[in-house]
Amino acid sequence: MPEQIQHPVDPRPLGGTGLVTSPITLGTSSLGAGTSSGDRDEAAAVELAQGMLHGPYALIDTSNNYAKGRSEAVLGLALANGGAAEGRFVVTKADQDPETGSFDRDRVRQSFEESCERLGVDRLQLLHLHDPYSITFEEAAAPGGAIAGMLELKEEGLVDAIGIAAGTVSLMRQYVATGAFDVLLTHNRFTLVDRSALPLIEEAVERGMGVFNAAPFGGGLLARGSASGATYAYTDSPPELLEWVARVENLCTEHGIDLPTAALHFSLRSPLVDSTIVGISSAKRIDQLEQARQTEVPPSFWEDLDNLGTPPSNITD
Repeated sequence: MPEQIQHPVDPRPLGGTGLVTSPITLGTSSLGAGTSSGDRDEAAAVELAQGMLHGPYALIDTSNNYAKGRSEAVLGLALANGGAAEGRFVVTKADQDPETGSFDRDRVRQSFEESCERLGVDRLQLLHLHDPYSITFEEAAAPGGAIAGMLELKEEGLVDAIGIAAGTVSLMRQYVATGAFDVLLTHNRFTLVDRSALPLIEEAVERGMGVFNAAPFGGGLLARGSASGATYAYTDSPPELLEWVARVENLCTEHGIDLPTAALHFSLRSPLVDSTIVGISSAKRIDQLEQARQTEVPPSFWEDLDNLGTPPSNITD
């Protein structure tokens, strides 16, 4: 059992939800991937999960479909075997039926029940509607649709707050405009190289919603650097984007920091973002994140970054 840190670092409210978060939330999209019940790899994954639940941050982010359900299952084992330190909670997401793509009211409830069973709980502090791409917004908003299912869970006291979690900005703005949701989770669209989610985030904040900003490293590029040729937001990085990132790396060198630290602090420094979600795959990564969080980025770096102009993002929506 890892040594327990008494309180989450730098606690702050998650919008108007009444929930408390930390500057960083740990993502678990790969937790438990490829493991089976009772095998050695599962034991290692459970140990990592215990480290998350007793680490410096308040929230652990997962989903019904992460690692085909194994992420939640591993977190459930960690909760059963070691519990969670005070102020730590698991946040999960309702997902479409993996076989049929169905994502109506009934599927939302089924997804919630599957998540609770894996996690070993009977209610959740926060549940997101996740990537509703298999349905239209009109279908989601219709009677008996996914939004109705989410609202029912909240009205019945089975969840304290509900969120909308996806990427496409134009779609997200439709969900935010309903006023049904308490929390927004956006990814890859508020980073060093893409600011397209800013109007969406501003609208959410005006409504009193909590805001999670996920994937501050763009899924690889801003963690590995321009020389890696890594993808950004799951797609190939064009030459002009790699060139722009190389210019940012030069600025980082001039100011005595590295690119990943700058990328993390771009999100951390925003008063519009309550918590930045970073996926991890090792306990060592938690220590690295906390060290990066505490690193001071000179104000002059942000001034010089602004002088580079608009980054050439490869995201169109």
